[in-house]
Amino acid sequence: APIYADPALWVMKDDDTTIYLFGSVHLLKPNIIWFDDEVKSAFDRSDELVTEMIAPDPAEMAAAVTKLAVNTDGPATSSLMTPAERTKYLAALAQLDLPAETFDRLDPWMAAITLSIAPLEKLGYTSDSGVDDQLMAAAKTAHKKQVGLETVEQQLGYFDNLPRPLQIKYLNATVDELPGIDKQFSNLIANWSRGNVKAIAAEMNGSLESTPELAKVLLYDRNRRWAHWIGERMKQPGTIFVAVGAGHLAE
Repeated sequence: APIYADPALWVMKDDDTTIYLFGSVHLLKPNIIWFDDEVKSAFDRSDELVTEMIAPDPAEMAAAVTKLAVNTDGPATSSLMTPAERTKYLAALAQLDLPAETFDRLDPWMAAITLSIAPLEKLGYTSDSGVDDQLMAAAKTAHKKQVGLETVEQQLGYFDNLPRPLQIKYLNATVDELPGIDKQFSNLIANWSRGNVKAIAAEMNGSLESTPELAKVLLYDRNRRWAHWIGERMKQPGTIFVAVGAGHLAE
């Protein structure tokens, strides 16, 4: 059955510029209806869509991942863990039917990202139903200009430039969170659907407590750059719709 969502939407205005700010969820189930009412009206009034990045074609994305995330000659990821960490990690891979041999050739950060997405996909969440893909498809249909705040190389580079011990810490934290990921993500979607920004912030802050160094790179530093971009964009006339991860707009 359809589930109707009413996510938070912000607006910044001056005499000749309007900027809508919308918190994205990158994976959703197909039955969640959110692209209507105020959100759809704001999008329709906008001349331009701004997202974290413009999704590259699959071949370009695969090339970027291979270049930055595949480790063909370095130490295997599992060899960088303690015996206890390795046991939990390999058990998580087995539970999700993911091949340990393949994951050993991925950088730890890529293994962490893949591990965080795989169980959600098994639960029926897809990127096709996510906010970003739906907005970009709608913008393409409406012939709206699309702008990315970052490139795919930049986004992957944030992870790839992390020190290896921090990547392992991130991977271990991901493994520790897997047993509760269904409940955790369901809570996130429920809070997002109700526009409960404070609850999203509390959940986001809690999940980052174990890796504050990661939070600096992936959340706070990026927020500062995006805020500067928005401030500069306010100096130009027009109406734009900005969609970035919901956690970036929570406080």
